[in-house]
Amino acid sequence: MGTRRNRRTGRVVITAALLLALAGCQSVQRQIGEWLPGEEKPAGPVVRRQVPFPAETYAALPKSGTAAVMGRLFYQRPEGGTVYGDHEQVSIAPVTEYSAEAASEALAGRRVEPADPRARAHTHTTTTDSRGYFSASGIPAGEFYVAGTVALPDGGRSPFILKQIRVGEGSTVEVELSR
Repeated sequence: MGTRRNRRTGRVVITAALLLALAGCQSVQRQIGEWLPGEEKPAGPVVRRQVPFPAETYAALPKSGTAAVMGRLFYQRPEGGTVYGDHEQVSIAPVTEYSAEAASEALAGRRVEPADPRARAHTHTTTTDSRGYFSASGIPAGEFYVAGTVALPDGGRSPFILKQIRVGEGSTVEVELSR
């Protein structure tokens, strides 16, 4: 039971980090001072952002709309087999120069310093079902990063999984969120 609780706690912690990552596109790894007791901190330095927060760009972005994003989150293991996101968080964040820099670093496996809190107001989140399917509504028209990670059977996490999509007002976009 203790191992199951630790895995669940770890999954919640990593999911929260992912949400923060896409909320302002910091990496999926947690920042210093955000660790739970007994949790191992990821190695490596935090990458400083080179792109300043574009307040005018974010102020002009709508926070909600009439579109929907749906799909399935899964990871193709190099040794074979597919692992589906079982109650995992999926984030949908607008594409900006600011978020693109952080997404690039996260895909390379690097931690990025925390995002400006104003970016979080523009990020939508949803949770997958036990088979990895997800759906989010109220999405505005525009370009977005859809991202998540998957808990692996060995207790680890998949690499950062990210797709860039374009959403039209009133449309539904289907995403195969896989790596």
